[in-house]
Amino acid sequence: MSLASSAPRPKDSHDPYAPLRIANFRWFVISILTMAMSAQIQGVVVAWQMYAVTHDPLALGLVGLAEAAPFVSFALYAGHVADVRDRRRVALTALVVLLICAGLLAVASAVFFAPTSTSALAGHARPGALIQAIIYGIIVVCGAARSFLLPARNALGADLVPRALFPSAVAWRAGIWQVAAVAGPALGGIFYTWVGPTRSYAISAALMAVSLFTVAKIRAPARPPSAVSDAPLIASVREGLAFLFKRPIFMGAITLDLVAVLFGGAVAILPIFADQILFVGPTGLGALRAAPAIGAVLMSGFIALRPPGRNIGRTFMRAVVAFGAFTIGFALSRSFVLSLALLAAAGAADMLSVYFRATLMQVMVPSGMLGRVSAVNQIFIGSSNELGAFESGVAARLLGTVPSVVMGGAITVVSALTTNWVFPSLARLDSFADYAHAPESTAVAATVPAAVASDAPITRDPPSAQS
Repeated sequence: MSLASSAPRPKDSHDPYAPLRIANFRWFVISILTMAMSAQIQGVVVAWQMYAVTHDPLALGLVGLAEAAPFVSFALYAGHVADVRDRRRVALTALVVLLICAGLLAVASAVFFAPTSTSALAGHARPGALIQAIIYGIIVVCGAARSFLLPARNALGADLVPRALFPSAVAWRAGIWQVAAVAGPALGGIFYTWVGPTRSYAISAALMAVSLFTVAKIRAPARPPSAVSDAPLIASVREGLAFLFKRPIFMGAITLDLVAVLFGGAVAILPIFADQILFVGPTGLGALRAAPAIGAVLMSGFIALRPPGRNIGRTFMRAVVAFGAFTIGFALSRSFVLSLALLAAAGAADMLSVYFRATLMQVMVPSGMLGRVSAVNQIFIGSSNELGAFESGVAARLLGTVPSVVMGGAITVVSALTTNWVFPSLARLDSFADYAHAPESTAVAATVPAAVASDAPITRDPPSAQS
């Protein structure tokens, strides 16, 4: 089926399900669902297992650092690879590595981690330092694989749907990822309690295998030859950096998201809240980790059916402020139900931020540069989740668990107010429509140099020509 035949209805008849009628896109989002569920289950099990061994918040933070360091180190090269190589093959290779890592975690847990009782923190390592080193080592490899996966997958997603469907496709992609973020942590906590860490890792590996299979089923349209393939690596990376840093709207959105995730999140130290503050154990930990995603799923469903129309810049700013405020409320809560509600509200606010930034990238970046721009974006945003986990562990060690989360939420609110002053063009952004429906041209290379210094729309290779 031609991608052009899947073009949306007239603008006054929004069809939110149009992206799902494209077979390649369906395989794509199934892969996102299963890969994200695998990663979320693995994250819960690693966090609880590490806390069971160490009872140290800093050890939880170091898990994030172990993934962030290679993630950032390879990001720029990975973006270049995503623009000059077959994006589907790059994604497949990265998923193979992640599948192997999940299997190694299962083997390591079976050999070195021996549960001794049915209590919430049952288990001890033989010896503890060795299992920590093994987990950290595997997580480092996971970070490197994810560094190549994300820009390739983000760029591949833009090749699968017509340009006019980008906002709806982003909403579906983000929403389905959030569905996994709801189910994954909850299942991770349940699996850890019912079947133990080893079998939980095995389930994670099985889901990763499904993700690998579904990416293999994608038949992506051939992209036109890219001038980037003959460019030196440094020049190619420099072009991607110039595109991003010379556009104030991008810089404002990325900077604000970076600060919000780096300081405003509390995911890494949720095991402490579950064990010492709310007293709900590993099953409760799964619910706490799933709560933000529940709010995000509800928000993404609303966005898919009723996409934002006007004043999207101000909506983005207000969403970040709300995220910080709800985070502060969670830190001060001593009720499990209230804590879940506040985390869900924070997740809904964060979803608005994710949708804004992802859609902005899809509609403004030409296809031939999307891998490199996605890589720079992931340095700021993707790695901030892991660096934020490290920051949370250090702050909790130095300030205490509750004060550290309150401080992070306050920094997020202040940063939103500051960004409104430093990047006024971001707050003034009215609608995606001017970008999503701009005239298209195959002469992408010719349009890039003249446009990188402004926030004007950039033309993109028409997907209909790639079918």
